[in-house]
Amino acid sequence: MEHHSDPARVAAVVAQAPADTRKLLKRRADPAYRPQAFVLFGSQPASEPGARWALERGLLVQHRYGYGPARMPAEVALALRGPPAPPVTPLVPVSPAEVDSEASAAATAFAAHGASVLSVCATAPPARLKSGGVGARELARIGKAARCEETVVRLTLETAYEAGLMARDGDRVATTDAYDTWAESEPAERLPVLLHAWWTLGLTPSQARDNDNKVLPALAGTPSCAGCLQARKGLLTAASRLPAGQGAKNAAELGPLAHWSRPLAEVLPQDAMPFATVIREAEVLGVLARGALSPIGAALLADSTEELAAACHRLLPAATATARFGSDLTAVVTGTPAARLVTLLDSVADRETSGTASLWRFSPASVRRALDAGHRPDSIEADLGAVAAGPVPQPLSYLTTDTARSHGRIRIASAACVIHGEEPALLTEIAAHRKLSRLGLRRLAPTVLVSRTPLEKTLASLRTEGYAPVAETADGTVRVERPRSPRATAPVPPPRRSVSRPSTPSRTTATVKQAELAALATRLAVAPLTHPAPDPCNGIPFATDTEEIIAGYATQIPHADVRQLAHAVDSGTAVTIEYVATTGSRTIRTVSGLDLDPPYLYAWCHLRDAERVFTLSRIHAVMPPA
Repeated sequence: MEHHSDPARVAAVVAQAPADTRKLLKRRADPAYRPQAFVLFGSQPASEPGARWALERGLLVQHRYGYGPARMPAEVALALRGPPAPPVTPLVPVSPAEVDSEASAAATAFAAHGASVLSVCATAPPARLKSGGVGARELARIGKAARCEETVVRLTLETAYEAGLMARDGDRVATTDAYDTWAESEPAERLPVLLHAWWTLGLTPSQARDNDNKVLPALAGTPSCAGCLQARKGLLTAASRLPAGQGAKNAAELGPLAHWSRPLAEVLPQDAMPFATVIREAEVLGVLARGALSPIGAALLADSTEELAAACHRLLPAATATARFGSDLTAVVTGTPAARLVTLLDSVADRETSGTASLWRFSPASVRRALDAGHRPDSIEADLGAVAAGPVPQPLSYLTTDTARSHGRIRIASAACVIHGEEPALLTEIAAHRKLSRLGLRRLAPTVLVSRTPLEKTLASLRTEGYAPVAETADGTVRVERPRSPRATAPVPPPRRSVSRPSTPSRTTATVKQAELAALATRLAVAPLTHPAPDPCNGIPFATDTEEIIAGYATQIPHADVRQLAHAVDSGTAVTIEYVATTGSRTIRTVSGLDLDPPYLYAWCHLRDAERVFTLSRIHAVMPPA
């Protein structure tokens, strides 16, 4: 079979075959061809036109006994099919300048958005779920504050965490000291840090759904996935092999081409086309532009740190250190704002948009926030004037002055209680008392002191030092302090005795019980004949006092069950009850030796083989003993 391993020799043999044989071999070499599933024993596949010639030369093979379908060796099929062709990707002309322009815009926007996302996280670190990671609610909060979509938020968080700009801090994810250095650098120095982290990340950062279509948290600590790395490298490799000056008409068409060269790369379940999520990430980062590989992508594919830094410095403009202030109380910064400019504008205004151009809006609330943080009105105007591309508009100056004029006119002090009186000298003495200094007294007016100590402790301390203060109620009246003796609420009556008693009555107990029964019989014999008292609930008369007592407590059972239980108590016979314990579990128990002590029933439980106490209200049914 050496000639089968040489495609040229196989093609030469086929070229000499008759027309019927060539037609047959072409049909058999087609990937869509399916051999016959069943062939009768003794059938002759060689009867097919052209089959015998192919069988004699080994282009088709058959079982040595001459039955079964004739099959084509894989080497022959591959030789006839020729080298496999990659998927056809529609291309359009694209110039390097167009690629650079689009890549620059995308990279600049992501650098600004990434800085905004991490700035929000530095101010309010996102909380982690109990199961780990940052959930959808926190992602939405960060995206709303940073004015960017969830894909950018996920991409920034994952790459920043991989680069060491963020780390887990208890139940939150906070920025690290490395972030402060990163935030103060130029955009061309920030972006390579995130790009390198994306290139080496063992997952697809913007993946939002799992195989069951459930939402995935960000920073969940998933294991490294080699297939995700292969998808990223396969995509950039496929884009690098496009003809010069050509780009994919639709960037999504690069997915099948990359999948053809990297069939084992990870394809996410959320992707309608192969590698759609990775392609979207590459476009957001400026790695792909106009369906072609950008200089940033070429530097990543070459794994060259120097080329990546040079490409970012060439494509990303320097950070903008000035802003244009409008008379409509807005500030506009084109490009990526510098870190100091962002800090200033965030402290005195509210950011509305970010990206290639960022917009801040001033308001009384935002200026008051800056004043609350310790900024003075004159320093705010001086700082804004230092970063203004032109003169600061007069409406903005008026806003700062008017807000500062009303700022601090009302002051609020924290106090646990207030001490006031009609004698300023007495309050001065109390405020200067050395032994009362632990109360944290502060004078607000000649007749008013505030204390950091709660009212009761302040009262006790003043009385200990010989003063005679009185307490006030919320409406300002004097609180009268009448001593009240503590009283406890009446508890449920406990069982009259311990549940542990012998299973059989003693001789003394039996004698006493017989004497009580004899006395009761004597009283009943001499008593006048009266009708039994009717049941107040349903009008059914009670035959004995035991029935009446049980009916008053065992409210879950009908009158027939009450009568049966009363008979078991009076006669000392066994009975079966359905009982619901305090835990809610329902059991069936046979009990004997019943002793009624409302609201409890003492009995010997055959199930537990021990003395038990049952609450009458928890008995739900009474039956004859099993």
